[in-house]
Amino acid sequence: MIRTWLEPWLLRRWYGGVAPGPLLRALAALFAWQVARRAAAYRTGRRAVQRVDVPVLVIGNLVAGGSGKTPAVIALSQHLQARGWRPGVVTRGYGRRGSVPSWAATDSDPQRVGDEPVVIARRSGVPVRVDADRVRGARALIAAGCDLVLADDGLQHYRLGRDIEIEVIDALRGYGNGWMLPAGPLREPPARAHACDFHLLTGADHDHTGKAGSFAMHIVPALVTRLDGSEPRPLSEFRGQRVHALAGIGRPERFFATLRAAGIAVLEHAFVDHHRFSAGDLHFGDGLAVLMTEKDAVKCQRFTTESCFALAIDALLPEAFYDALDQRLGMRQ
Repeated sequence: MIRTWLEPWLLRRWYGGVAPGPLLRALAALFAWQVARRAAAYRTGRRAVQRVDVPVLVIGNLVAGGSGKTPAVIALSQHLQARGWRPGVVTRGYGRRGSVPSWAATDSDPQRVGDEPVVIARRSGVPVRVDADRVRGARALIAAGCDLVLADDGLQHYRLGRDIEIEVIDALRGYGNGWMLPAGPLREPPARAHACDFHLLTGADHDHTGKAGSFAMHIVPALVTRLDGSEPRPLSEFRGQRVHALAGIGRPERFFATLRAAGIAVLEHAFVDHHRFSAGDLHFGDGLAVLMTEKDAVKCQRFTTESCFALAIDALLPEAFYDALDQRLGMRQ
């Protein structure tokens, strides 16, 4: 499978100190020109920005790959519900088969709606609309009774008008080598970040990092649940054990490091992001427990065994961020 070797090959150039070659740099220049041309079209009105009748919060990033958007969306959904809002999430459902607009529910087929939308639906309890056309998806959420829309991974979807933009960024990786795709990880130039209202930094040691509106977002382990639906248990129950750890996410090493920090001996099994698992990926014939991420677990339930468990994670955000966000939204009592 081309993606299996291509992704590590690119990552070495984006983050590993290997210089991108002439072809990648040429393609990056072409991509940068296309991005600038498209942004200018919306800025000058040649392409129309579509507004909807409720506040729109966009959560996204400037780089390709995982940075913590999904737990951020879940945390924001939970906070907004506690403040009296009726939020809904619109997302394109990356990696799904087909393009028909759909509602993601707790029991949805991840192949039809995408893995991340199912996780968001399960953890947030809010309506989740999967639609590559974010404007159409936002209107479906409003018709379903939502009074605020969270646009997941929507920074580059300029057609949907927005009230607040939130950038999620890996504080350790940053913008990599600073090149645009495919020579580097950037979807847009770094200067684009200045237009964002807030910046949530994963892996940062403190909240304010020199960039206005910057806050540390800590990703922490929550509970572990057997894939057959048994009662959740603390991760500490696996302390001192040797386990197989599966991760088909943007940064598998983060998941492995989380388990090791909990005192667990890890046998690593890293897959490309959004990997489509088969039964053989979960069976090792040695009786050891198999721990995986929530995102991977929703794709594995149809061929799970008693030894398979999913670890939930939470995004912890400082009250100062929520206060600033509430102020921007004109929080209702």
